[in-house]
Amino acid sequence: MKQQTHPSRRTFLSAGALLGLAGCGFELRKAPIFAFKTLVIPGNSALVVYLRRNVASTGTVEILPPARLSDAEAVLDILGENRERVVLSTNASGEVRELELRLTVRFRLRTPAGKELLVTEIAQKRDLTYNETNALAKEGESELLYRDMQNDVAQQMLRRMAAVKSL
Repeated sequence: MKQQTHPSRRTFLSAGALLGLAGCGFELRKAPIFAFKTLVIPGNSALVVYLRRNVASTGTVEILPPARLSDAEAVLDILGENRERVVLSTNASGEVRELELRLTVRFRLRTPAGKELLVTEIAQKRDLTYNETNALAKEGESELLYRDMQNDVAQQMLRRMAAVKSL
């Protein structure tokens, strides 16, 4: 014979569970809040295009073209974007078996007058197994990994720019 739970007991248990979840501090990540309202990001690389799109999607910052540099409150300069492939392991014949892909981006956030607000470097790395018989597929996989690292770097850049509290 199945025992019925009283309605008041069921309500009490569900209310307790809801209070427990509400008190844990969990909160979805919100769009970053920047100390500036207008930004110029000079350049035409894939990273720059991705950054422009992500900053504009926050809805709080207007992206200005480089020709309007003097109207901007801040300028984001990509000082360097370096891609590397490092051999991690080889087989007995000397053929590559594992690679490490590295992406390093150096950037600077500054005012148009030249005051530096942030100068830093972000690095990402991914491991990639390699097989000569599937060289074309592995090349495509490495490009996907580089794109993934680029997206991670861009997200970290947005969070670091949001950490700047004053111009």
